[in-house]
Amino acid sequence: MRKLLLPIIAIAAVLLVLGSMLIGPYNRLVDLNQDVDKAESDIDVNLQRRLDLIPNLVETVKGYAKHEEDVFKSVADARSKLAGATQNGTIKEKSEANAEMTSALGRLIAISEAYPELKADTQFTGLRDELAGTENRIAVSRRDYNDKATEYNKVVKRFPGSIVAGLTGFRERDLFKSDSAAQNAPDVNFDTNSKDSN
Repeated sequence: MRKLLLPIIAIAAVLLVLGSMLIGPYNRLVDLNQDVDKAESDIDVNLQRRLDLIPNLVETVKGYAKHEEDVFKSVADARSKLAGATQNGTIKEKSEANAEMTSALGRLIAISEAYPELKADTQFTGLRDELAGTENRIAVSRRDYNDKATEYNKVVKRFPGSIVAGLTGFRERDLFKSDSAAQNAPDVNFDTNSKDSN
């Protein structure tokens, strides 16, 4: 009986040591995964804030530029796509929808250049400023998310985290990337104090 008991105790001791060595990396992965989830949630909050501002901005612009229906439709379509992605999309889908929304908003804001009275409208300028602030928040949230996801991904890829990640189902997280079209957004002049040529 003692001959059987010694190998069982030795195996149990080895398993206990190995298990205790894996607890630290596992807990680190759990913590980092939660940080990434929170950072993604922050992006969602800011994208939702942007979505909430858009209808008021569109209605204000419509009051001055009723014949710009194609622009209004592209904003509505992009807003719908972003709302769907924000609700239950992957980070890649959110990134793509965000790029489409940025492009559509660039076209909407550019309309103000053709309508001096719109540029002077206090509701429009207030909404435009709120939107600009929201865009800054989105940029900060994206950077924070990418920092957290990169830190998490490093642990998932490095030893011993890679072993723990493989055994427990932790997978690499996508980064929030800008679409190539978003890098070529139209140049928009927001200077409402410039003189219009009449």
